[in-house]
Amino acid sequence: MTQENIFGRDSEIKILDSLWKSPEAEFLAIYGRRRVGKTHLIREYFSQKQCVYFEITGQKDGHLQDQLENFTQILSKTFFNNIPLRSPSSWKEAFELLTKEIEKSPKSQHTVIFLDELPWLATKKSGMLQAIDYYWNRFWSRYPKLFLIVCGSAASWMLDNLINAKGGLHNRLTKTILLQPYDLKGVQLFLSHRDIHLNRKQILDLYMVFGGIPHYLKQVEKGKSALQIINKVCFRPDGLLHTEFDRLFQSLFSNAEDNLSIIKAIAKHQHGISRKDLIKTTKIPSGGTLNKRLKELESAGFIQSYIPYGRKIKDHYYRVIDEYCYFYLRWIEPFKKTGISQGKEYWQTKGRTAAAIAWSGYAFENICLKHADQIRKALELHNISCEIGSWKFSPAPGKKDSGAQIDLLFDRDDGVITICEIKYSEKLFVLDKAEAKNIMNKTEVLEKHIFANKQTTVALITTMGLKPNIWSQELIHHVVTLEDLF
Repeated sequence: MTQENIFGRDSEIKILDSLWKSPEAEFLAIYGRRRVGKTHLIREYFSQKQCVYFEITGQKDGHLQDQLENFTQILSKTFFNNIPLRSPSSWKEAFELLTKEIEKSPKSQHTVIFLDELPWLATKKSGMLQAIDYYWNRFWSRYPKLFLIVCGSAASWMLDNLINAKGGLHNRLTKTILLQPYDLKGVQLFLSHRDIHLNRKQILDLYMVFGGIPHYLKQVEKGKSALQIINKVCFRPDGLLHTEFDRLFQSLFSNAEDNLSIIKAIAKHQHGISRKDLIKTTKIPSGGTLNKRLKELESAGFIQSYIPYGRKIKDHYYRVIDEYCYFYLRWIEPFKKTGISQGKEYWQTKGRTAAAIAWSGYAFENICLKHADQIRKALELHNISCEIGSWKFSPAPGKKDSGAQIDLLFDRDDGVITICEIKYSEKLFVLDKAEAKNIMNKTEVLEKHIFANKQTTVALITTMGLKPNIWSQELIHHVVTLEDLF
């Protein structure tokens, strides 16, 4: 089943369809990065269903009484034709009123209770989670047509208090959805529906700044180039992404300053920073506080923890994977600090400099890592079992060994390892002597330290394709282009 205004969410729609057809009550938790489209997905899906639809959204920093007054207004609108009602004094009393109205509905009638931004509703001492637990167990789980949905952008809160909860709500959920940003193909579909038809290179350039976030992509104007759009949205004082960063962190994290210092430290290291070096940089002691902040950032989709291939399980590294966050810290924040009041043509000029091309290289690497499945298919490895990872070798101090960094590799069970060399280019990529020597060094170091008994092949992943020459003919076995990522 497809929904008219929902794109690139086929797997999520299948989940909602299965829950809708269920003969039992269902309890769904949906979480994901802020602005990724969670609320839109639920509203659009149920707008085309015959049901009683009750939705309340948490008010950030709202007092309990404010939240209960908001609940009362929605209750009045949904069941009492906007007749003024007395506000309840607790969530238990509020859910008692809601339950009485649900019980009046025909048994054949579907009822949807959507608690949006639950972390803002279920504040400490509010009693919200306890009330949900009680009414789900005592009443709502017994109504075969009832659909309880809880949603939150503070992903770590959702994981701790619901999905992985050890308390009252443990195992109460019947399904969870982690809503991810669009991939490149999803962005193309989203823009096409808005009658915006850009070529794939232009879409890539937008993706390197906006990521796959629907709310940001709504800023794309028909007839404008990627450079023009980025300039207006990011460098004009009234541009959405000019001031989005601070709002984003303040809305998600109660200790936003710590989270900011951590992500800024990680962003300075394009190929990742070790936990040990992160502690040195931020001065945040290793332990519970640091672990919690890192978990919050990773759950929100801003950073990724990983263990380089061949390293010990304790050797955690971190890198920024959110396109907008990295672009903001690399370009928008420094621009704002200059005190320039207008950015009328800033990115049209800056976006073509060597510094911008270098940033594009990292951003493209990050996108390739997110599209590893598409790359695997392009390399015809989808039927071969593979371990996918990155690898880094740094020689010990005083040793003359060469170091090497490989951002993506496929360790295949057919006796071959495929090294991926990722290169962003505005035109056909030309492999010169220096780049060729770099690839040969990576291969030699890898074979020496880990894969002495495996055949090594090299795949070039680039935007526009490869211009053949003597070096490429000798070293490059496969070429993956931007087209393959879609």
